Amino acid sequence: MKESINKLKSTIENLTPTRIKVQVEVPFSELKPSLDAAYQKIASQISVPGFRKGKVPTQVIDQRVGRPAVLQEAVNEAIPKAYAEALKDKKVYPIGRPSVEVTELKENEDFKFSAEVDIRPDFETPKYKGLKLVVEKSRELGEDVEKQLEELRARFSNLSVVERAAKDEDVVILDITGTKDGVQVNEYSGQALAYTVGSNGLVPGADKVLVGAKAEQKLNLDFSPTDGPFKELQISLEITVKSVNEKILPKADDEFAKMASEFDTLAELKKNLEEKVKESRIIEQTYLARDKASEALIDLMAKVPLPENAIEAEFEEHFKDGHGDDAHKEEFKKGSRKSMQSQFILDKIAEEENIGVSDADLSEWITQNSMKYQMAPQTFADALVRSGEITLVMGEIRRSKALTLVVKEADVTDTAGQKVDVASVLKEFVPETE
Repeated sequence: MKESINKLKSTIENLTPTRIKVQVEVPFSELKPSLDAAYQKIASQISVPGFRKGKVPTQVIDQRVGRPAVLQEAVNEAIPKAYAEALKDKKVYPIGRPSVEVTELKENEDFKFSAEVDIRPDFETPKYKGLKLVVEKSRELGEDVEKQLEELRARFSNLSVVERAAKDEDVVILDITGTKDGVQVNEYSGQALAYTVGSNGLVPGADKVLVGAKAEQKLNLDFSPTDGPFKELQISLEITVKSVNEKILPKADDEFAKMASEFDTLAELKKNLEEKVKESRIIEQTYLARDKASEALIDLMAKVPLPENAIEAEFEEHFKDGHGDDAHKEEFKKGSRKSMQSQFILDKIAEEENIGVSDADLSEWITQNSMKYQMAPQTFADALVRSGEITLVMGEIRRSKALTLVVKEADVTDTAGQKVDVASVLKEFVPETE
């Protein structure tokens, strides 16, 4: 239907502020590509004596299957293209799938159908620049600066074998044998494993039994994994403590600063750590500001009508298996409405600010999210393209950039009335509008 832009006729009727009816007429001649595709598809599906599969003539298909069936197949292939063409350049933003009705389908006559679909309502963009946002006051820097200094000292620590019982922050050397019904489980077995007591890096309950243990002591621990091939099955561990080691940290002085950093003095090192902690505090407050901005934008959408049919369809799809009590269902519907309000206003802001999604934006999103699925970025990207979800991803990125712009231009203060310089951390990843 490459020429359908000029030949297709369509009208749009507003049924409600959030629902339209599209009437479409397609000249019969424009169905030829779809008819050819329909004949080819049917020919590949039927077997007719004397003809190879896929090589059955059209007149034979008409005799065997019937011309009306071919027309229906062609129409099914043509409707999505014609529907998309009818909405092209109309500044209409459909929500969900349309309800389609074929109103006229006759040989050599215009093919007519109608489609009802929910849409984003037309609304005046609320004032979103200069929002006043209040976030929690950041914690004092001193404690975290000292904590970071201690962590840096720990990285340069030496281990010293001790005869006493193990306590938190000691490093113990362990031999572990995991079994299930007397059979060794390699996934939970290992030799000469170095572990910091209290780091919560082993299985549940391990830190509790290790505190107070001495060298050459054998410990037994049963647990049930929460995931993996042994999920919810009982695994028995025999843990042998080979040695208990105390961390000997280097003295925090100028010599340590020279060894562990590019600074010549401990004072300079601490000042640098303080600047990093301060920046991390602003980043934390910026994330809080994003949440506050999102809530404020949703409040601004309180009087804008929402496509209830689309919300109900999402609700029915989610709870079609019968799960969930009334409270859960009400919470889900409330969340759906807020999500739609947020999507509508952020899309509108992105349009007005001419915010686009660059290849770099998409690449960064794919790289970050591929880790969640333990997939290579290119494999993850290919999967998104095959599933047709890449357009949804780009919409998500665009809305995120719009929200970031709103936060950057907001008046953000903490509960003590101090201004929070969110722009200092946002400027690195808020591009100029495109």
